[in-house]
Amino acid sequence: MKAVICKEHGMADKLELATEWPDPEVGEHDVLIGVKAAGLNFPDVLMIQGKYQMQPDMPFVTGGECAGDVLAVGSAVTRYKVGDKVIAMTGHNSFAEKVAAHEMGVSPMPEKLSYEQAAGIGVTYFTSYYALKQRANLKAGETMLVLGAAGGVGITAVELGKQMGARVIAAASSDEKLELCKRLGADEVINYSNTPLKEAIKELTGGKGVDVVYDPVGGDYAEPAIRGMAWNGRYLVIGFASGPIPKIPLNLTLLKGCSLVGVFWGRFTAEEPAENAQNIKELWDMFEAGQLNPVVTDVYPLEQYADAFNCMVERRALGKVILTT
Repeated sequence: MKAVICKEHGMADKLELATEWPDPEVGEHDVLIGVKAAGLNFPDVLMIQGKYQMQPDMPFVTGGECAGDVLAVGSAVTRYKVGDKVIAMTGHNSFAEKVAAHEMGVSPMPEKLSYEQAAGIGVTYFTSYYALKQRANLKAGETMLVLGAAGGVGITAVELGKQMGARVIAAASSDEKLELCKRLGADEVINYSNTPLKEAIKELTGGKGVDVVYDPVGGDYAEPAIRGMAWNGRYLVIGFASGPIPKIPLNLTLLKGCSLVGVFWGRFTAEEPAENAQNIKELWDMFEAGQLNPVVTDVYPLEQYADAFNCMVERRALGKVILTT
């Protein structure tokens, strides 16, 4: 089968497209999926560089999530049958024509979504809903700032924040990205390429500050965002797409009475599986009701994997980056 392979750490130019990679073995609790589309996420970029907190042995197939059709099931699997449309969280192995995933990492595909939309909802919506619901305890009427708001996870935070009744301020690096955020419900926008973030927050909140910061970017935007927080604010540490991990002056948390809150959805699924299952049910209800509409604007065939990675690394993506087979 075709698969995108990492044999040495580096950027996308180090990856290879194998055409005769072995089909995956199917264990008794596994579901074999014929991949239709797979989602690219920032952890995939870190993983091929050897910088992610969980690294598979090389060589490995890249890609951590996908959508497709069930081709076969293991002897102990009762939840799925051949022909079912599913999504899967695989950690890696998804940028291929077939993937075997443990049944606990597989979910029925939301009926109203295309394969391309469904392939990208796991990491993004699951992370954002956990972040806003369990970690931020976001309440209706609160003000939330979303950094990197037009990226894969950022755009889902904008959508979910509005569904939860928050006033959402979307911050991104271009007017084009911010137009997308406004179409998805952002109440206010900040172009931090040409506007100082701290001053913009102060102006938009009348000096009060924001109750929640959703930050998948890190780098130079973290400290001014914290300086723009309200009393009892919650700063959500989602990731570091800009590269550098910020060094925060901790006296700011004292002065602001705010909290720095880590968000690690993968650990949450293992520690609190019942809560995670309830989150997924609530998200599926929102998809069914048409309240959430995954944005997919950058779709590449598997053979153009390098272009897909570069689209993400160069922060050109609007919404989710998807590879199709």
